[in-house]
Amino acid sequence: MDKPFAPLPPAPRTPSVRLLDGACDAHVHLMGGPDDFPLWDGRVENPAQDIDFAQWLRMYREHLDTIGCSRSIIVHSIFYGTNNAVTLAALEAMGPGFAGVGLLPDGAGRAEVAALAGKGVKAVRLNYVHGGVLSWDGAKAMAPLLADHGMHIQMLLHADRHLDALAADIEALPVPLVIDHLGWPSTDLSPSRPGIATACALMGAGHIHMKLSAPYRMAHAPYTEAAPLMRVYLDAAAERCLWGSDWPHVMLNGAGMPHVAELLDQAAGLMSAAERQAVFVDTPNALFFDSP
Repeated sequence: MDKPFAPLPPAPRTPSVRLLDGACDAHVHLMGGPDDFPLWDGRVENPAQDIDFAQWLRMYREHLDTIGCSRSIIVHSIFYGTNNAVTLAALEAMGPGFAGVGLLPDGAGRAEVAALAGKGVKAVRLNYVHGGVLSWDGAKAMAPLLADHGMHIQMLLHADRHLDALAADIEALPVPLVIDHLGWPSTDLSPSRPGIATACALMGAGHIHMKLSAPYRMAHAPYTEAAPLMRVYLDAAAERCLWGSDWPHVMLNGAGMPHVAELLDQAAGLMSAAERQAVFVDTPNALFFDSP
């Protein structure tokens, strides 16, 4: 069966909120055209049709300029499996102020970690929801190598299903753990869901960071349903929160295509000036740019 093509993101709009100098969009994906980089056979969809790598870079720069971010984190897409070439090419093209999150499989060793670290990759990603190329056991085994290179683990999970059981392991990690997409509660965004209190405790103790990203995957515009959960995380440890647009919004699985300006205004509108400084500037700097 032919795989569907992801839709193109909408043209960017200027948010109402003006971000601080040095603001970072901490979660985007970069794609290429069909002849630019080899796609992974296990993917469930293809990148948007008739757009090549150079065009993706132009759209990415326009996206960042429009929302007011001068820095960004490029998260390698599972579309390409463990071939990180598209993300490394994007990092090289974008230059200083950009860092990456790569994919490595179970059993990857020091040489593979060092190769990514030397090209601006600051973390590896684990998908605990859909599975993929790296397991939790594999990530734990890799963690000491990541620590040696100033890297960390990024993880997609369902906080309400997974976090309580993983808490002891997380506390023992020698590297930070960054959790994607608000912890992606599996049924609703209520802050009273199981696992949310555990997330807040782990944030307060310095064990995890939380990305205030992708509420559109769980709620409808203007995403007010996400406000109480975001506020709980900010109250737990604003200095452990980051914001990401999740541009260009692939693998929607029935979610509505968002406008990033709405996502940014919704999240930033909950924050004090000090919280915006932490979420958009200081925390991503500490995780991705200040470490060796």
